[in-house]
Amino acid sequence: MTTALITHAACLEHDTGPGHPERIARLKSVLQAMAAAEFAALKHEEAPRARVGDLELMHDPDYVAAFFDAVPSEGHEALDGDTVISPGSGEACLRAAGAVLRGVDMVMAGEVKNAFCAVRPPGHHAEPDHAMGFCIFNNVAIGAAHARKQHGLKRVAVVDFDVHHGNGTQDMFAKNAETFYASCHQSPLYPGTGSPRETGIAHNIVNVEMAPGASGAEFRHAMETTILPALEKFAPELVFISAGFDAHKDDPLAGLHYASEDFFWATAAICAIAEKVCGGRVVTTLEGGYDLSALADSAAAHVRALMAA
Repeated sequence: MTTALITHAACLEHDTGPGHPERIARLKSVLQAMAAAEFAALKHEEAPRARVGDLELMHDPDYVAAFFDAVPSEGHEALDGDTVISPGSGEACLRAAGAVLRGVDMVMAGEVKNAFCAVRPPGHHAEPDHAMGFCIFNNVAIGAAHARKQHGLKRVAVVDFDVHHGNGTQDMFAKNAETFYASCHQSPLYPGTGSPRETGIAHNIVNVEMAPGASGAEFRHAMETTILPALEKFAPELVFISAGFDAHKDDPLAGLHYASEDFFWATAAICAIAEKVCGGRVVTTLEGGYDLSALADSAAAHVRALMAA
């Protein structure tokens, strides 16, 4: 089996305006990297449109409706101080969530071993009832809910190595003992959540804080000693990765010093645990990463590891 690359051109129509870090060029750089000859074996898939009901698996219906009402017919609209939308944002959100739904369906059907959803806007900061930190709907959490509802899975896990803590995903998972969320993130840093003391209802939340300036070696140590053992102990039936690449040493929004090889290593390590506990079933989705060259190199490393799993 191979790896699926799931994306949609609509994700390039979410325009956040001049100077915004979460810009169209991010996804263009990732897709350009995926066009290299080494990725010719990827199974290319067009993301379907998620239904409103899919979004409501994890988001309040009133918030979902209010978002679509807020999408402007022209220009830009700010949902908060960080999150800006444009006329193409509604369709982009439906396709971004739909990509993760399709990834789950393909992996569960055995069509592919694993899947990478190259989409935007990202999702891990999105809360049940509001947008936050460039994120509008929580794509990975919606995918996890879909896996449980449509495929009868009980135990699903998300591992998040974005430099920022995924507060939205944690909040959606913390009170459900059959969901697991682990994050390795810089602290102090936005959004200010993600203390190791935040453990969820059944120690199903695992947070590791990395000090500014932490190296890839320190990241690997944190993964090996804390996150990977907890993931294996939880024994999920499907593993998701919130694949943010803004812990790269060249990223302008944070201060960790990882290299693209560290993302290859982390992805391979997570896939190895998935192989042990759930037949290697892994679905990953793009979160952060704001230096275009570093993002492209890191995403390529990530997909390289998925293909080798």
